[in-house]
Amino acid sequence: MSATPRHTALPPAQDADWIRQPERSSLTWLRIMTWISLRLGRPVSRVLLRLIAAYFLLFAPAARRASRAYLTRVLGRRSGLGDLYRHFFSFASAIHDRVYLLNDRFTLFDIRVQGEEVMRNALASGQGVFLMGAHLGSFEAIRAVGRLHTGVPIAMVMYEDNARKINQILTAISPTATSDLVPLGRVDSMLQVRERLTRGNLVGVLGDRTLGDEPGLAVPFLGDTATFPTGPFRLASLMGRPVIFMTGLYRGGNRYDVHFRPLADFSALPPEGAKRAVAEAVRRYAGLVEEYCREAPFNWFNFFDFWHRPGQGS
Repeated sequence: MSATPRHTALPPAQDADWIRQPERSSLTWLRIMTWISLRLGRPVSRVLLRLIAAYFLLFAPAARRASRAYLTRVLGRRSGLGDLYRHFFSFASAIHDRVYLLNDRFTLFDIRVQGEEVMRNALASGQGVFLMGAHLGSFEAIRAVGRLHTGVPIAMVMYEDNARKINQILTAISPTATSDLVPLGRVDSMLQVRERLTRGNLVGVLGDRTLGDEPGLAVPFLGDTATFPTGPFRLASLMGRPVIFMTGLYRGGNRYDVHFRPLADFSALPPEGAKRAVAEAVRRYAGLVEEYCREAPFNWFNFFDFWHRPGQGS
């Protein structure tokens, strides 16, 4: 089978692997874990977290296969059981720490910020900024930095089903937690995004997953070719705003490293240059994701076959 051409647009897939995977989270168990975490503290609840990570490692074969395939790529060697467990435990830790961050217990964490001036300089225009992230590390740590360091609200743009699930999770973790979510697919979705940008807010998007029914771009990623959606970048281009890459890497213990990097600036882009600029932004984005995957390999939380291509088979 020939390789997919590099830097070419791909036709939409029939479905996305990550959507087909059944939900394993339980809101009841999430509430129980939240109660234990807040009542008994982080050190005690992390003991239980290790058991939860081990359970999923044993009983989630599809996620285990995806973890091994990814880790083998990023580590440059065959991943062992210890690597897989560390990957699952890092994922569990990032989710668990949401309990504390959403309940404003910031003093529990050592959050270090690199590139804060990048975000501040972009915000200085007053026109709003896109933050482009990935399922890499913790978005909640990034949002904590936004609340503590800039005071500027962060609205998250996501697919409608995801927005509903996130709201359910947030309510289970903290009934008083608020999250500004803009669901895609509605008549007024673009108006909501533009309104927040006009107010000078930050608009966050995770640009590494697609519903499977939108165009994507095949670019080099971790030694192979992977397809990244172009939709988030076309949205930023349409709105004519700068884009900053964001990631909040979990470093073990209570430490998170939050990074902000310039990604693209669509604010002065002529219409005829939009398509090329979007493609360049996707390539730079994939390069930044790969850079941080190699720097913090156990922070990549896409537990499905990311390199699967339409027509390739399962």
